[in-house]
Amino acid sequence: MRILLVEDDEQLVETTSRALRSQGWVVDCSARGEQVLPSLRSDPYDILILDIGLSGIDGYETLRRVRAAEISLPVLLLTARDAIEDRVRGLEAGADDYLVKPFALSELVARARALVRRSQARTSNTLSLARLRLDLEARRGYVGGEPLALSAREWDVLGYLMQRAGKVVGKEQIALSSNAWEQGVSDNAIEVCLSRLRAKIEPAGVRLRTVRGLGYLLEETPS
Repeated sequence: MRILLVEDDEQLVETTSRALRSQGWVVDCSARGEQVLPSLRSDPYDILILDIGLSGIDGYETLRRVRAAEISLPVLLLTARDAIEDRVRGLEAGADDYLVKPFALSELVARARALVRRSQARTSNTLSLARLRLDLEARRGYVGGEPLALSAREWDVLGYLMQRAGKVVGKEQIALSSNAWEQGVSDNAIEVCLSRLRAKIEPAGVRLRTVRGLGYLLEETPS
């Protein structure tokens, strides 16, 4: 796994890169957001770990430029800002996950590994999370080896959530995720659909968590 770490705190760069390299991963480091896009265009990275509070262009603008260039690698934001609006801004800009400083290095390693694993799964015709698997070509779902009964609406919504596993998704986005919704679908109808999905995917070690004021988050059930 090859990582681009963009952080201008030298001490944090040293400790973070050491923890990542201890996993056998290759880590390239940069202190400037301006250098990110050229680096991503010239080298095949698996993940970008990006600090928000950079000198020069900040992490938000750096991320905006990356996504505008249609570079789709997973991005993990590092931030000292714990306000909800800052987290929402990062996720809406295209981040896949974020960590608030100070963080445990073991959590950083785990989140990076999970993001890359999900990204690799999305490049095939199969989406996987814990024991839940969706065959996109056949439009069939499985829990372990057992078929998962899904309505057309549930399939569309679950596929949308699986593609964004680990990211908070708003109710408005879910409403637009399926052609099976009638125009002007009610919040109650969406909540009923999500409730049914929760019951069906829980045996797979997957949970659909409500994030108050933000939306919904699909993730592995904590062990």
